[in-house]
Amino acid sequence: MSRIVYVNGTYVPEEEAHISVFDRGFLFADGVYEVTSVLDGKLIDFDGHAVRLERSLGELDMAQPVTKDALLEIHRELVRRNDLTEGMIYLQVTRGADADRDFAFPDPDKVPSTLVLFTQAKAISKSAAAEIGLKVISIDDIRWGRRDIKTVQLLYPSMGKMMAKAAGKDDAWMIEDGQVTEGTSNNAYIVKDGTIITRHLGNEILHGITRKAVLKFAREAQMKVEERAFTIDEAKAADEAFITSASTFVMPVVEIDDVSVGAGTPGPVAQRLREIYLAESMAAAQ
Repeated sequence: MSRIVYVNGTYVPEEEAHISVFDRGFLFADGVYEVTSVLDGKLIDFDGHAVRLERSLGELDMAQPVTKDALLEIHRELVRRNDLTEGMIYLQVTRGADADRDFAFPDPDKVPSTLVLFTQAKAISKSAAAEIGLKVISIDDIRWGRRDIKTVQLLYPSMGKMMAKAAGKDDAWMIEDGQVTEGTSNNAYIVKDGTIITRHLGNEILHGITRKAVLKFAREAQMKVEERAFTIDEAKAADEAFITSASTFVMPVVEIDDVSVGAGTPGPVAQRLREIYLAESMAAAQ
């Protein structure tokens, strides 16, 4: 049985879903996206993703296709129709499909936004990678300057993941002016002398929803948090390292550029944060 997906107001089997060849997401990467995790059939931190989606749309002067309440119901209906217990819901909004290809933005009153959502069934709460940790490489960060907007311009992050794969590793951390920005699809952290260090918010990194929650939980657990840039050499000399994202939650990093981080095994801070995040997120899930 195929998945049921949502396309512009209609729920259809995935093989019947169609988007115009003139859609600006396809032609110009003129779109934004969000990924919301699902655990036990419930949405994790939906409100945070909805708020960030609204911000991304606003930064690009793109029309909001539906209300937040309507968006929540679409998510819930997709979970129900696909009998999704654990996995993710991917959402994408583009500036729509004009009559022809043109660099200029179309009139939003004449060309409605395109809204697509689909489910992805995947075991994400119990992860083998979380038990052994990830190995990453460092690569130059050559992306555009507004990484705080969650756009669909993901070619370079995809290339970064392929660079890591070619090197026999799991992922890549991106470096700009000697400092770590973030992972290819996640926020990056180190732990030194009990302090959690992660890059401060700005245009250089995505304002992660999981990042926000994890830092909140860390502070509530009386852990020390420092939001500042750090170098790749600091990361290699750290006691621990980890990443966060909606699909990986808190994931330990045990090696950077062939150098073991700490003992080369998942550290206690990352493991504890993963436990706290899963427990707190499930308690507040929608």
